[in-house]
Amino acid sequence: MPSAREINRRIKSVTNTQQITKAMKMVSSVRLRRAQERALATAPYTEKIEGMLQRLSAAAPEDGNALFTAREVKRTCYIIIGSDKGLAGAFNSNINKAMVAVLKDKPRNVSYLMATGRKPSEYLKHLHIVPEEKWSGFSDKPQFTQAQNISQEATKKFLSGEFDEVYVIYTKFRSALSQEVRTVKMLPISQPDDDGAKGPKEEYLFAPDAQHVLETLLPQYLDMFIYNSLLQSAASELGARMTAMTSATDNAGELIDRLTVHYNKVRQAGITNELTEIVSGANALQ
Repeated sequence: MPSAREINRRIKSVTNTQQITKAMKMVSSVRLRRAQERALATAPYTEKIEGMLQRLSAAAPEDGNALFTAREVKRTCYIIIGSDKGLAGAFNSNINKAMVAVLKDKPRNVSYLMATGRKPSEYLKHLHIVPEEKWSGFSDKPQFTQAQNISQEATKKFLSGEFDEVYVIYTKFRSALSQEVRTVKMLPISQPDDDGAKGPKEEYLFAPDAQHVLETLLPQYLDMFIYNSLLQSAASELGARMTAMTSATDNAGELIDRLTVHYNKVRQAGITNELTEIVSGANALQ
């Protein structure tokens, strides 16, 4: 049985840990509100641009645009959006599972990997896989310029024929308690399904013409697609971390309570033994 001093030392250690997890919880909570606002603000804009692009592609010349043209798939690019840090519950493991699911049973040369965040790259290293390109240092606070770099690199290589389609694996934010890992096709951009369309179609007038507007909007859409994915992932990471730190803080509190009860029992037993020895010694002197 541990002594009262050892139990007291452990109580202090758990209390220090609790203070750290509580501080991390508060920081994540404050940053989550900002990240959530940014993620929710960009999603409608991205969806609206996508709808306009699909209308534009239908109105553009018949030769179309290479970013809309589907071709035989020989190689696929996966843009994996993960985090730089741990202590975020199942956030990183869920991304890793989705990443392994798309790479499973595929030859290495048919996949082109772009990874953001240190954690996906570290996990791939354990699988003896090195991503072709990787970025890190901004998983919880992405900027638009970083999204542009990723988008432009993927678009350039898609147009050059290094791969034939692009998918983005990221975590969609729903709430601090709920995040969903999604694998979404980025390129080629999906054409509108006229047969499945419901309701009246929106009419657009393009100036100077549909092709010029299309060429202007396409880079903006792809940049916003990646940017929104980064923001969704950042909000999900902070939400998962806040939830994990809340749980850790609560568990530390429960452990401190149990240790305190145990400490009091050991201390009480020690006092009782001391009193018994004193009484026994006094009786022996009589």
